[in-house]
Amino acid sequence: MKPKFSIIVPVYNRPDELLELLGSLSAQSFRDFELVVIEDGSQFSSAHLISTYKDKFPLIYLEQENTGPAIARNNGMKAARGEYFLFIDSDCMAPADWLESLATALKANPIDAFGGPDLAAPDFNLLQRAISFAMTSFLTTGGIRGGKKQIDRFYPRSFNMGIHRRIFEQLGGFPVTAMHPGEDMVFTIELIRKGFKTALFPDCGVYHKRRSNLVSFFRQVFKFGKTRYIISKVYPHTAKWIFWVPSALLAGLILMITLSILFSVWVLAPVFLYASLIFLTASLPHGCFKLGLLSMLTSAIQISAYGIGFISAVLKIKILKKDEYAVLKDGFYHRDKEA
Repeated sequence: MKPKFSIIVPVYNRPDELLELLGSLSAQSFRDFELVVIEDGSQFSSAHLISTYKDKFPLIYLEQENTGPAIARNNGMKAARGEYFLFIDSDCMAPADWLESLATALKANPIDAFGGPDLAAPDFNLLQRAISFAMTSFLTTGGIRGGKKQIDRFYPRSFNMGIHRRIFEQLGGFPVTAMHPGEDMVFTIELIRKGFKTALFPDCGVYHKRRSNLVSFFRQVFKFGKTRYIISKVYPHTAKWIFWVPSALLAGLILMITLSILFSVWVLAPVFLYASLIFLTASLPHGCFKLGLLSMLTSAIQISAYGIGFISAVLKIKILKKDEYAVLKDGFYHRDKEA
């Protein structure tokens, strides 16, 4: 009998994180699921963990050369048997009612593709909670990743994303490109173009640990900004003025610092006000001033890294005419038929 859900997880050198995800899946109240783990050429294998959990729920373990998460997910979908394919990152954990909430939401709204927010668990350390704030707060990202109602159509992301299997059968899976991150956004854009409908399920969130240090967080968000501009060049209808906001804020900050040096420190009053709002919003609900201070830092990194990444892509492609992104010439949506 085919399961309701096939949960597909690519993993690369993250056995400790995968162990936490496996534990959270074993505690699910809804049991009609299977798990497909794809080992993407890891040096640190997760095979020993698979043997521990294979008797707790149906589990498929695949190994491949390191070719990236897009091909790994595509291979996982080929092996999956479920009606719906669910994608979750290996550094996430699922609340015990995650699958039950999804099943309930789909019964009420049997949509083609869907997704939910990524959240911070109460037991996350301060840095993980501060990074989560920076990525989900209305003050930094408009709250879109935090589960707020969308301004227009919803674009599910692979940290918490589901599709009906017919999408894979008709579309062929995630795009195979040299670009990561961004392949999940392209996949969502393409399925919407093909007429499939998407929905946000705000009550079906997962806990996302994200990056463990500030340097890797900066690098990750820098890539988000860079690929966002590239995608908007390939798909002009997805371009929005709001994508320029982090770069504009960064440029405004530099200008205000310059003016404060030349004239008065009061020029920086809007910056102090904004930082104070972040501090209060992050700290007061939890009664933790350390979290507020750290959230000010992670929010600054989130905005600056995204803004720098975005503007660097603009400079290389639009102004310097660099041809380092072959996808702009040949089209972005390619699949490796042999993968």
